[in-house]
Amino acid sequence: MYFFVCFLSLIALNAAIASAESARNEPKAIELFNGKDLTGWVNVNCALDTWSVRDGMIVATGHPRGILRSEKMYENYILEAEWRHVKEGGNAGIFVHADALPQVGAPYTCSVEVQVMDGDHGSMFGIRGCKTTPLTNPRGALRAQPLEQRAKPAGQWNNYRLTSRDGALDLEVNGRLVTKVKDCSQVKGYICLESEGSEVHFRNLRLTPLPSSNPPPDKVARDADGFVSLFDGLSFDGWKYIDAFKGHWVAADGVISCDGRVEAKRGGERNLWTQKEFADFVLVADWRLPQKPVRRQMNDFTDDGFIKRDKDGKVITHEILHAGDSGIFVRGNQRSQVNIWSQPMGSGDINDYHKDAKMPVEIRRATLPKVSADNPPGQWNRFIITMRGDRITVVLNGQTVIDNAKLPGVPDRGAIGLQNHGDPVEFRNLFIKGL
Repeated sequence: MYFFVCFLSLIALNAAIASAESARNEPKAIELFNGKDLTGWVNVNCALDTWSVRDGMIVATGHPRGILRSEKMYENYILEAEWRHVKEGGNAGIFVHADALPQVGAPYTCSVEVQVMDGDHGSMFGIRGCKTTPLTNPRGALRAQPLEQRAKPAGQWNNYRLTSRDGALDLEVNGRLVTKVKDCSQVKGYICLESEGSEVHFRNLRLTPLPSSNPPPDKVARDADGFVSLFDGLSFDGWKYIDAFKGHWVAADGVISCDGRVEAKRGGERNLWTQKEFADFVLVADWRLPQKPVRRQMNDFTDDGFIKRDKDGKVITHEILHAGDSGIFVRGNQRSQVNIWSQPMGSGDINDYHKDAKMPVEIRRATLPKVSADNPPGQWNRFIITMRGDRITVVLNGQTVIDNAKLPGVPDRGAIGLQNHGDPVEFRNLFIKGL
């Protein structure tokens, strides 16, 4: 009997040890929001007052459209969040597996959106290039729809519990599983809260990590890599804005637009410059020429950078769709201008260098685009401009058009400038990192 009791006691002890060990190994929830400030979050492309903390809530004004992003990436986890809209018809979202920076011409990132919209009840879908396969109410659509209507109306709190596991997402709304997707094209990335036109509140944001599947690089979102925004989406804070610009240079809903009609006295300023100066950097800048294009004969250029002429000296032209002219100045210098224009060669050239007959031929050739990479007129384009020493590289829409070209005499540092060349132009998603 004694030995039997000892045996049972040993079993109980081992069970207790195993239980304690299991409890120690169980993942603990991470508080994504401390209830006091936005520690752990990054305001990606919104104004300073778009996102704030009040009464233990993260509050978004809805203006401009944009995102608040987690500092870290996450893959497999259980995410819990509470949200409410202030007014009927409110719209917002929670983005998961998100890139750090917005997609070209958009305020939002490549990600999976978990809809936070009054009356929606929890649909899920990929946005800005992210793909998913809907498992609930697919009906041939790209969005997974909730199996039942569980969300409470504006003014009341809702609870989301989202389980992310190896590219599959299961969403519980107010205690019941309603929406499922699989085959997410990105399975690891940032978590973002969305500002989209109306006030919304978030609270009790916590995440419980689950074991990783060690996804390959092509399944992981693009990271932040040190970029910071030059534009808050609503104002010209951080820019040299003068009275003559009023009504001509305009900042609204994430876009800086210029109508090309700034009236400047002779020698007066027409261009918009950053207040800060930069030395070596990488600049991301989205742009488009929005006016209706017209067919026009434009100059062709030789491989040496000069205007092309026939044997009689007549300029050789090429008919294209012309939508205007602008550019981006680097290092505070209008000579070092990355062109935005409607030319057969495409945008990205450094005009003042390749047309300068005093420059060596290798300099002129290097400052001409290697390929025309512009999107059609009216569509958004993205420059990634790298300045390192006196060398510049320009990537346009994913293609390298200028490759480590030397710019003799370029200043060591200076402001970034957006050009007013007399035509309408728009800019957005202006991000920079120092090197």
